[in-house]
Amino acid sequence: MKEFKKFLIRGNVLEIAVGLIMATYFGAIVKSFVNDILMPPIGILLGGVDFSEMKLVLQEAVAETAAGAGDATAEVAIAYGVFINTIITFIIVAFAIFMVVKSYNHLKEKMEKKEAAAPAAPAAPSKEEVLLTEIRDLLKK
Repeated sequence: MKEFKKFLIRGNVLEIAVGLIMATYFGAIVKSFVNDILMPPIGILLGGVDFSEMKLVLQEAVAETAAGAGDATAEVAIAYGVFINTIITFIIVAFAIFMVVKSYNHLKEKMEKKEAAAPAAPAAPSKEEVLLTEIRDLLKK
C-alpha cells in the first residue's frame, strides 16, 4: 500500500491521465478526419463509393407484420467499409505516434551528446602532487 501511495504522490498518475485524455481526443479528431474529410474524395475517385455504407448482408432485416407485433428482426451484416475506415484511422494515429517518438528519441540523443561533450572535471591531484604542494607551501613560509 505504501508503494501505491508513493506512486500516486509522484505525479505519474496525473501524467498518465493527461496522456490518456489527449490520446482519446486525438483519436476522435483523426477518426473525424478520416470519415469526414479523407474518405469522401477517395469514394468519389472510386466511382461514388461510400465506405461507411459498404457491407456484406448476411440476413436482410424483416419488418414487423403489424404495428406493435414485435416480430421484426434487424439486419445482420459484415460492415467491412467501417473496418476499412478504422484501419486508415489506425495507420494515421500510428504514424503520428511514430513521429512523436522519433522526435523524442532525437532530442534525447542530442541531450546525451551534449552531456558527453561537456568537458569533464579535471582529475583530482594524486597523493604525490598533494604532498608536493604542501611541502612547497611550507617552504614559502
